[in-house]
Amino acid sequence: MSKPLAPDAILQLGMGFWASKTLLSAVSLGLFSELAQGPLDCGEIQRRLGLHERGARDFLDALVALRVLQRDGARYSNSAEADLFLDRAKPSYVGGILEMMDRRLFAHWGHLTEGLKTGLPQNEARDGQEDVFATIYADPAILRNFLGAMTGVSRMAARAIAAAFDWSKVRTFVDVGCAQGGCMAEIAGVHPHLAGTGFDLPQVGPLFEEFVQARGLGERLRFQGGSFFEQPIPSADVLVMGHILHDWDLAQKRALLAKAHAALPAGGSLIVYDAMIDDERRENAFGLLMSLNMLIETKGGFDYTGADCIGWMREAGFREATVTRLNATHAMAVAVK
Repeated sequence: MSKPLAPDAILQLGMGFWASKTLLSAVSLGLFSELAQGPLDCGEIQRRLGLHERGARDFLDALVALRVLQRDGARYSNSAEADLFLDRAKPSYVGGILEMMDRRLFAHWGHLTEGLKTGLPQNEARDGQEDVFATIYADPAILRNFLGAMTGVSRMAARAIAAAFDWSKVRTFVDVGCAQGGCMAEIAGVHPHLAGTGFDLPQVGPLFEEFVQARGLGERLRFQGGSFFEQPIPSADVLVMGHILHDWDLAQKRALLAKAHAALPAGGSLIVYDAMIDDERRENAFGLLMSLNMLIETKGGFDYTGADCIGWMREAGFREATVTRLNATHAMAVAVK
């Protein structure tokens, strides 16, 4: 007999924001960083994080049920994954993107229905502010949080690129829209013969230099300020564009790929990585939801399939292009001039 239909999965999906906000609050409060120093009981966690006693126990036990905390008797500790990826003191920290989701995106996504009806951004632009990047880059605190978020969302893809791409004959590379240099640090850390340039708006420079110096890469990784729409892209053996193309409309995507083609020498390569949607548009929910996030955040941005990207690369003049899946959510398209 077939299993009776039940609404459980639908209800769990519909109420998924409960679990999401619980995790995001824990990250923003610094809970996992506190527990990385050792197990604590509920009372001590309340004291350190400034929590009211009414919700503290349910909050912590919900995180146990969500498998990001463990409880032994009355003392709580991190799961192995939370300890590695959600402790701010570790270089493997990916919580920056979750902090940004808590501070900005969670509220903006409450307006998704309006965005679907109007096609307009649903972030600060709703209140008449400038576009999202003008808002972010104008405030040093917001910018620092945003750049950390980009490192968090890019870290695992960057590690996969360091392993999957053949860097043996490459001497120089440029990360176009480098943020604080997280992707560059992952690649240069594995391949000590490489020298790289991070290209981003001038406001990013001090944060880039702080980040790469802290990782002992200041002698090999340097920063160049500029706008990839207004200035030529610096030339190198390899150009990298990560989480850049999806921010822009189709005409802007094509313009950026054309500028990358012009900047490369013959035989040079362009690596584009994003949460690329599978070609059948059925499986990569993360990529499809990321594209909805571009609706929330930008005037014309959208995510795309690997086949889309290959087509645009060939239109820009690249002689060959291939797509490689990096992990469950991200893929890279590599084009050769």
